[in-house]
Amino acid sequence: MTTFLILVFSLFSLGTPSGETTQEAMTTYYFIRHAEKDTSDPQDKDPKLTEIGLERAKKWAEVFKEVEFDLIYSSDFNRTRTTAKIIAESKEKEVDIYDPRKLNDAEFQKRSKGKKVLVVGHSNTNPHFVNLILEENRYKDIDEAESGSLFIVHVFPNGAKASEVLYIN
Repeated sequence: MTTFLILVFSLFSLGTPSGETTQEAMTTYYFIRHAEKDTSDPQDKDPKLTEIGLERAKKWAEVFKEVEFDLIYSSDFNRTRTTAKIIAESKEKEVDIYDPRKLNDAEFQKRSKGKKVLVVGHSNTNPHFVNLILEENRYKDIDEAESGSLFIVHVFPNGAKASEVLYIN
């Protein structure tokens, strides 16, 4: 069902908001939080995924089965890299590392323009990243217990932007 929703949302948004056709491609971003991390050692600043987290990462790969990503990004932490890697391997893609201190910078915008992009991030960086793209403060940090949020952001060639949040648990 979730794959169906993503597919319908993606197909629905292939045109511009006014229904015009254009040569420029729409940019679509998919933001997910890393899967469940091991919190057994509070001193570990870079924990790995739990078994449940590994299973969720595999489920994300299934959810995105029909989405043809051009780029897959991850922050440089075990939990995000592992989540992204499982999805990337299912797509035969590489994972690019992004710097959470440079969200939506000019280089990222240029590289991702007109593409379908997956970003695997964190409970605080994903909403902030989305807000920067939207140029408005729409989304708040995600609760630490939530690993199933999916933000989808479309940037249309005419500059219009649309977003949606789905919860896939």
